[in-house]
Amino acid sequence: MASTPALLREPAHQVDPRAVTMWRLTPLLAGLPILAASVVVAALIPSPQRWIALGAAILTVMLTAFYVLVVPAWRYRFHRWEISDDAVYTQAGWFVRSRVIIPIARIQVVDTAAGPIEQLLNLATLTVTTASSAGTIRIVGLDADVARRTAADLTERTQAHDDDAT
Repeated sequence: MASTPALLREPAHQVDPRAVTMWRLTPLLAGLPILAASVVVAALIPSPQRWIALGAAILTVMLTAFYVLVVPAWRYRFHRWEISDDAVYTQAGWFVRSRVIIPIARIQVVDTAAGPIEQLLNLATLTVTTASSAGTIRIVGLDADVARRTAADLTERTQAHDDDAT
């Protein structure tokens, strides 16, 4: 039985579940200093202008709560990836879904990176780049070992292609 072409289905793999924690920590670490600054300003300025700072604090709490509680689970649901014999295939997006398929023969650079939060959670981002200006995909939230093994595998496979696909 033939496999379903990549264009007709979602990629097979979700990112690591720890990515949800990373996606929660990032807006929390951004929102808390803004909230603290708004509260300090509200405490230091006279009453009529205090409401502006309090409004900023309330807005910060609401936006931070949304980006900590809602967005990560939603993002996890739709971010997927897959590597077949012929291509790297990703899907991302919340409202507008983007699917990108890069043929193995077109890959020029395979890279992994891990910021501080990713390192804390033993996660990494895999970046696959082609010569095309639109030919870069990033798979965020992979287990660090999976990202390293995948990068090594893709590098080995791209070296097996003798033709210049650019």
